[in-house]
Amino acid sequence: MPVSFGQLCSVFKLRIGVAIAFTALAGLAVTPGGSAVPLWKVAVLVLAVLMASASAGAFNQYIERDYDHLMARTRNRPFVTGALRPGWHWPALMATLLTTAVTLAGLALGSIAALHVFLGAFFYGVVYTVWLKRRGWINIVIGGLAGSFAVLAGAASADGVGVALAPASWLFAAVLFLWTPPHFWSLAMAKCDDYAAAGIPMLPVVVGDRRAAQVILAHTLALVGVSLLPAAFGLGPIYLACAAVGGALFCWRSVRLALAPGKATAMANFYASLIQLCLLLVGAYSEFWLQ
Repeated sequence: MPVSFGQLCSVFKLRIGVAIAFTALAGLAVTPGGSAVPLWKVAVLVLAVLMASASAGAFNQYIERDYDHLMARTRNRPFVTGALRPGWHWPALMATLLTTAVTLAGLALGSIAALHVFLGAFFYGVVYTVWLKRRGWINIVIGGLAGSFAVLAGAASADGVGVALAPASWLFAAVLFLWTPPHFWSLAMAKCDDYAAAGIPMLPVVVGDRRAAQVILAHTLALVGVSLLPAAFGLGPIYLACAAVGGALFCWRSVRLALAPGKATAMANFYASLIQLCLLLVGAYSEFWLQ
């Protein structure tokens, strides 16, 4: 049976890859000199991050194919249904994608940018998927570094060297690091039965909804506080306004979740986290216009 385009998008997690590429562009935007980077280098950055993310996403699905049938949200993945058959060619393709991505980034953007491209894929594919995911609730906290490395790859592309990045670049990477846990824990609370059935110790499975909701609120408050700091290091009023509006929405939904933990409030908080991220990216991109 021929493989559909939708199935390939699913295997390589292209929607997540596109989101990660947007965060890399945000890292480029918030770094002084980002607007002066040639368009062809911007294209290489996007392509390299997309390829590295696709490699890590496919590796995640390939490694977890024996467990994904236990969860309703993953049981229709192509490796589970048999639409795609495992074999040596899949790991070879993933390795080729990652090697090509890192090589392209190294040649066009510099060794530090290439290192961050590699680390983003490595942390998601190996540190999170293989090492941490089934060991404890801390899994997504460390795994969230994957998004931070995309920001740093973009920042290093603007910086030209990437060793001594501007404070706003590091802070925006920290924002992505802090954003991932409350975002994913909210989804995990809404899908708690799935994760419990699969034996994956996500925070709501380990400590229960009420305690998890309290931890999510604490993380959200820390995230929003840090997300405002880049405005003190050169980012303009558009960024500050976007961070404030998105942060207020996420805080409000997190408070509602803490007051009434449950699947509905968890999904509302999950969507609020996506809105906040979109607003943060819009605020970051405004720096292209202001530079």
